[in-house]
Amino acid sequence: MAKKAMIEREKKRQALVDKYATKRAALKDVANDESRPMEERFKARLKLAKLPRNSSATRLHNRCQLTGRPHAYYRKLKVSRIALRELGSNGQIPGLVKSSW
Repeated sequence: MAKKAMIEREKKRQALVDKYATKRAALKDVANDESRPMEERFKARLKLAKLPRNSSATRLHNRCQLTGRPHAYYRKLKVSRIALRELGSNGQIPGLVKSSW
C-alpha cells in the first residue's frame, strides 16, 4: 500500500488539473496560434508559466484506486496487477478467471 501522503498529493494534483483545465487550454490556443501577433502569443506564454505547475496534466501519475500502487497499472480497470489478481481470485471481476495448471 502506498503512503497516504502520496495518494493525497495525487488527489490534490487532480483537483488543480480540473480547476485550471479550461484556462490552460485557452492560453495554449492563443500561444500556439501562428496568425496572432508575436507579442500576444508571448504574453499568453507568460500567463501560462504563472499558473501552478501541478495544474499541468502531465504531472499526474496513474495510481491503483485500491492500493495506491503507481506501477503495473491497468488503465481500463484503474487497478494494479496485484489488486487485479486478488479481485479475480475472489471472483469480483466478471469473466476473469485466474489460471492454474
